[in-house]
Amino acid sequence: MSEKPIVLEARGITKRFPGVLANDHVDFDLRQGEVHALLGENGAGKSTLMNILYGLYTADSGEILVNGKPLTLNSPRDAIEHGIGMVHQHFMLIPVFTVTENIMLGAETDHRPHKSEAPLVKLDRKQVSQIVRDFSHQYGLDVDPDAIVGDLPVGVQQRVEIVKALYRKANILILDEPTAVLTPQEAEELFRIIRELTTRGVSVIFISHKLKEVLSIADRITVMRAGRVVGATTPAESDEHQLAAMMVGREVILSVEKEPAQPKEDVLVVENLRVRDVRDLEAVRGVSFTVRAGEILGIAGVQGNGQTELAEALTGLRRIESGSVKLAGRDLTNCPPRLFTETGLAHIPEDRQRHGLVLGYTIADNMVLCDYYRPPFSARGVLQTQALDEHARKLIQNFDVRTPSPYVAAGKLSGGNQQKVIVARELSRPSVRLVIANQPTRGLDVGSIEYIHKEIVLMRDQGVAVLLISAELDEIMSLSDRIAVMYHGQIVTTVEAHAVTREQLGLWMAGAKPEQTATSV
Repeated sequence: MSEKPIVLEARGITKRFPGVLANDHVDFDLRQGEVHALLGENGAGKSTLMNILYGLYTADSGEILVNGKPLTLNSPRDAIEHGIGMVHQHFMLIPVFTVTENIMLGAETDHRPHKSEAPLVKLDRKQVSQIVRDFSHQYGLDVDPDAIVGDLPVGVQQRVEIVKALYRKANILILDEPTAVLTPQEAEELFRIIRELTTRGVSVIFISHKLKEVLSIADRITVMRAGRVVGATTPAESDEHQLAAMMVGREVILSVEKEPAQPKEDVLVVENLRVRDVRDLEAVRGVSFTVRAGEILGIAGVQGNGQTELAEALTGLRRIESGSVKLAGRDLTNCPPRLFTETGLAHIPEDRQRHGLVLGYTIADNMVLCDYYRPPFSARGVLQTQALDEHARKLIQNFDVRTPSPYVAAGKLSGGNQQKVIVARELSRPSVRLVIANQPTRGLDVGSIEYIHKEIVLMRDQGVAVLLISAELDEIMSLSDRIAVMYHGQIVTTVEAHAVTREQLGLWMAGAKPEQTATSV
């Protein structure tokens, strides 16, 4: 059987940024109707290469060919005109617009009888709405053309991005970290959609760091490290351990190694907590639990069952309707975030860009957002630049933040490196009594996940209480000492982690009533 034709090829792509060689003579190709996965650590050069293929960046050297013909891409419009579409890790959608309006944006029809006349743009929403319905039916995307994008779950918003690319007649689709913000169920649905697309001749570049997903969806796998291609393989010829070693350049421990917990006094005590969401609907409904010093309590649940509102209430970011929150014996119900921080809270937020960083600030400034007004970073109200510099350089090295300088703006970092800055800041602070880690490894590669998991376990072993909220069921099961399952804003059961199976947790997360067994605690 002959191989399928190559539809996209990159030859000798090189791209430099100040202090960084992002792509170093990279070769890559994509065949018709295949899923070609591109693996690599954060900062390996994956997204840079894809941004070049999409016209967002211009390569310093090398060439791009589409269907065998050399092509110069000066902008995304050039890429779109040649059938290349891209779904970014952070979606490019306007929340207050409908699905149809988002899909039309930038592709409106220009109706001018005479070019000398002023532009008259006709917004034929009805026609585009029908096209969206047709795509939705054809590819099983299940998208409502009239829905407001801001009201849609993250997984459905991603489908809108895919429809937007298909509407622009893309037959090459670049998916940049497509499952970084999806629940396991949403990720499985995305894989179904990808398989349907490839059967219809669409070619997909799948950028990821999640090894299981790549092995399940890819036809071919290319691995990058430090800006270079270090190997290519197929799922049949490789496994998770081999891929991880190729990505990181060393053997990686994929399982979490930890001793049994030695829990002590209660650090976080939550009683009958009720919290409303942005729509003024009750999102947390009478939740009570404790987290003890020296243990990790994991909150398992399908995203959207109140975990976000719970975390915000426990960190002073959302008003508590009723109930109480006590940290280290101090009642902090409805207190401001700084009081939580000063009482010993370290918080890794779910949304790193909105709640974790000031994107326009430097890495050095972001590293001290919680402590900038305290010694040694401040003296008599004046920031101590040398202390800030030394602190930032130490954390950048310890947490492997990929940056040429501590004075790069946080917004210029990749999503994974932004997450590392937050984790470094929070876990390195002195006098931490409680860590609330909400999706702590979202968007991170296997090497960084291994490191952060070790740091979280180390915090536990030092007597810190840890509340872990994660959509990654494997992460919950491997890190937690106890697991609380959250469904429709309530904790339906709490179990010892060693006494529960993945299947049981999955059923409870889907709403099945837990049996009264000896595993409940």
